[in-house]
Amino acid sequence: MPLFDMLGQASIMARVSLLVTLFPLAAGLAYLFRPTEQRLALMRPISLAGIFSGLGGAVLGLMNVLRWYGMDNPPPSPQNMAVGAAESLVTLFVAFGCLTVAWLCVALGMRRNP
Repeated sequence: MPLFDMLGQASIMARVSLLVTLFPLAAGLAYLFRPTEQRLALMRPISLAGIFSGLGGAVLGLMNVLRWYGMDNPPPSPQNMAVGAAESLVTLFVAFGCLTVAWLCVALGMRRNP
């Protein structure tokens, strides 16, 4: 399934969660190119927002999978449940990937900061 089709089927919370996880990446890139103390100080709260956004998206996805299991009669197959659980972890994976790259950019920017 193409990426944009998957994003089209995602909930609003999943989309917002994925969007918020991009903010630390943008802040890390900004610090890499123009390192200042103000941008470095902003990285911590933006990183926390990215972490909580990723966790919130993953927990919401797992809640939806469990709700699906409880509401569907007969219950969905274990294979379908596994796919739903894996899809719910996408926001967490993207969040931690963006945070990793963001903090690597900060580390490289600190080498440039006099």
